[in-house]
Amino acid sequence: MAVTTVQSNNKLIVFRKEVTREYIRQNLFSPYIGSELTAIIRVINDLKKGGEQINIPLIARLKNVPIATGTLVGNEENIDNYGDRAWIDWARNAVRIPRSEEQKSSIDLFGQARPLLEDWGKELQRDEIIDAYYAVPLASTAPAGLGSANGQRVNGAFFDAATAAQRNTWVTDNVDRVLFGGAVGNYSAVFATAAGNVTAAMTLSAASLLKMKRLAKKANPRIRPYKLKNGREYFVVFAGSNCFRDLQNDTTIITANTQARPREGDGLDKNPLFQDGDLLYNGLIIREIPEMDVRLPTFYTTAGSGAIQIAPVWLVGQSSMAWCWGRMPTPTFLKEDDYQFFRGVGIMMAYGMKTIAKLTPAGLYKNWGLFTGYFASATDA
Repeated sequence: MAVTTVQSNNKLIVFRKEVTREYIRQNLFSPYIGSELTAIIRVINDLKKGGEQINIPLIARLKNVPIATGTLVGNEENIDNYGDRAWIDWARNAVRIPRSEEQKSSIDLFGQARPLLEDWGKELQRDEIIDAYYAVPLASTAPAGLGSANGQRVNGAFFDAATAAQRNTWVTDNVDRVLFGGAVGNYSAVFATAAGNVTAAMTLSAASLLKMKRLAKKANPRIRPYKLKNGREYFVVFAGSNCFRDLQNDTTIITANTQARPREGDGLDKNPLFQDGDLLYNGLIIREIPEMDVRLPTFYTTAGSGAIQIAPVWLVGQSSMAWCWGRMPTPTFLKEDDYQFFRGVGIMMAYGMKTIAKLTPAGLYKNWGLFTGYFASATDA
């Protein structure tokens, strides 16, 4: 008995019009970005009026010994001031589609171009915030790639591109705002030596975080806390997923979340033992930034004792970074369209990212609102 079958060309094929795009994580730094002086990442818009670089004025506190009945004339104190320079550069991208390909497509390819470009711009900005925290700050020095084909919006020297001398200068200048492996004794004026003192057992913990906080409070110039409340000082800590994982598994943190968090009402909905989100401990807001591990400089992957991977953790206060805008993200359109055969849409923007630092009278170039800890950061087996 003959049975009819459907020939392959006659089989029904359904093409969905609704498109699923690859996931782009939102910028987890966003709550700490703002134009106010109290922001951790300060948005500076002055260059929208023109210019390639901007001067960020910094003034240190007065430190003179008080004079009682002695002569004040001739013993006045100088105001310690410095102008930190930041540069901006351009970032552009575009999509061009010929009419012939639009005709073939079952989806609206051109309609997807603009949201894809918006996501690209957001991802670039987030990643360059991370790169700027990793970078070695250089006093009054334009970025090496400024004005090149790809530009360079990250100020300072990319960590992998920095010389050993530049890394050593930075760790020497910032001796009061770095901690290697949770032990002050691990410090060395040679950066590679200090990093090599971090062992596999020196993971991020509650004890090491509190030590970072204590040292940050003593740093000079002072690191202004993210916020003050009733005499209490609060800082924010940015950590990659590996270090955040180790902190979550720290028994002190587990005990704190078990015993000190509310259980009634929606207590379970806010407890990080059960829900994703920030850790809170002793005036510290610890935020996981997964891309910190994704963009970890190659140097760190074998920098620890026995060539283990280590990673920095950033304890930040106000004005730790400047995000300088010259041109906000702006849509652009193709003009050379070959008699309307090509359609193109693009995006352009101009900005610069820089960790703010101050040159002291002693010639030390010190981070302004940033304390850095280095810990073992093993990848998941």
